Amino acid sequence: MKETRTILFLLFWIFELLFSSCAPEACLEETESMLKASLFDNVTKKKASPDSLTLYGLDHEGEKIYDRSQGVQQALFPLNPSSDNCTFIIRIDSISDTITFRYTSNPRLVSKECGYTVNFNLIDTPFYTRNAIDYIYTAKRKITTYNEENLRIFY
Repeated sequence: MKETRTILFLLFWIFELLFSSCAPEACLEETESMLKASLFDNVTKKKASPDSLTLYGLDHEGEKIYDRSQGVQQALFPLNPSSDNCTFIIRIDSISDTITFRYTSNPRLVSKECGYTVNFNLIDTPFYTRNAIDYIYTAKRKITTYNEENLRIFY
């Protein structure tokens, strides 16, 4: 009987050690850096939501980031940290354009709880077609987890 109690006691402590965390805090910080592009009406030069916005990566039409979304004033573009460029198809009010970003990736330790994030730096002005897009203004080249505008897309 005493052996059973000792074995149960040891199993309980082993279970506690295996499933308890060394750090009591959870990760509460944003860990995904996304390129943030505000949408502007080219006539009024004011922020404007298109009637419809669709966005997806080139050759990834089945994985849409936005699918005929309404009310979007800031589009978020997820960049690939294992590549130095990404191309997206953006459809504003049913008119498609292609945007290509060239960038460098910089891993950064957020905290022990959160792990690493990857920040990006745009190398140059994005390459884009001009069907719905009139022009793109680069506001900030460094892409971080902060809520900072990187681009302004005028359509």
